[in-house]
Amino acid sequence: MVSLADIRAAHERIRSGIYRSPCQPSIPLSDLTGCRVFCKLDLLQRTGSFKERGARNALLLLDEAQRRRGVIAASAGNHALGLAYHGGLLGIPVTVVMPRFAPLVKVATCRRLGATVILEGDTFDDARGRALEIAEAEGLTLVHGFNDPAVIAGQGTMALEILEDVPDADAIVVPTGGAGLLAGVAIAAKALRPEIEIIAVEPAAAPSFGASLVAGRPVAVPIQPTLADGLAVGRVGDLSFSLAAPIVDRVVTLGEDAISLAVLRLLELEKMVVEGAAASALAAVMGEAGRELTGRTTVLLLCGGNIDLTILDRVIDHGLVVDGRRWRFTVTISDRPGGIARLAAVIAAAGASIREIRHDRAFSGPEVFSTTVEVTVETADRDHVAALRQRLAADGFVIQGL
Repeated sequence: MVSLADIRAAHERIRSGIYRSPCQPSIPLSDLTGCRVFCKLDLLQRTGSFKERGARNALLLLDEAQRRRGVIAASAGNHALGLAYHGGLLGIPVTVVMPRFAPLVKVATCRRLGATVILEGDTFDDARGRALEIAEAEGLTLVHGFNDPAVIAGQGTMALEILEDVPDADAIVVPTGGAGLLAGVAIAAKALRPEIEIIAVEPAAAPSFGASLVAGRPVAVPIQPTLADGLAVGRVGDLSFSLAAPIVDRVVTLGEDAISLAVLRLLELEKMVVEGAAASALAAVMGEAGRELTGRTTVLLLCGGNIDLTILDRVIDHGLVVDGRRWRFTVTISDRPGGIARLAAVIAAAGASIREIRHDRAFSGPEVFSTTVEVTVETADRDHVAALRQRLAADGFVIQGL
């Protein structure tokens, strides 16, 4: 088991090699959510996530023989990065097995930090199975990313720092996949401040912890692709679940729209590029959980910043659509001179900006002097979209599909 004493010992053990990240207030996020928001910025760790804490603690607890042989882990990315970095600092060989969908930036960085990287399978469970095989065959020590007491204790050190900086915190919102971070933070926070509320947040595409709570034991769930790839775990850890389940107050399950919008909000309001797993903490308080926490001091664990830049533009685009700041519609207009100009004038009069127009003459129907156009516009918000729709209707434009 893992206790407050274990977490305090881990904090002392890793202190010299881990950045003591700030937990700072956010005026814009407080205004947005109605909570008194603080952000624990563990995305500022050297490798971009909180995973360094548990990785370093586990490595420092190895005996000499284990250090010489090296360690292996299965990871979607951040645990692998933490092990690779601290393994290099401590002179311990590291092998990591990643699912093939792991973000390219995490794969490349792991290799640059000196780890041996093996890509195996489509899910975390596939990678974990391969890691177990290699560990047994080569005598390597398996360092589990969330079901290891040393790792859980290391992750729990975040709560010690949070309650030093925000001693009156009413709630901590914890992104949850395998539940190692959740278990560590909940143990420390509840021991130091029993009345604090611990809120677990998970994607609907990988609801492992919530399903396990319903079942009363760890159960496997099918997982789907998610922006919160760091939380895409098909089965919560046995140890982490047994530790976290009795002391977590509630679970919030999020859709992909909410996560992409939270990435956008953090980029705009806090000037922070975060990965989907970390953004889920904000997504939770932007929804129902935030309404229940109105006026209360709430800490968001912004625990990772390793978003794959090859998909960041798509996440931003999707977030703009969800936010009502980009809208696409299809109308039929006159194909005679002035047809486009008339449509553009209506859009301009409504205060929207045309981003793109595409003609479709071949499939516009039997009327040869008409054409269908697909128009993408930039708008201020959902109310602006509604106003533009009304303006178009008033001027005789029939939007298809409505």
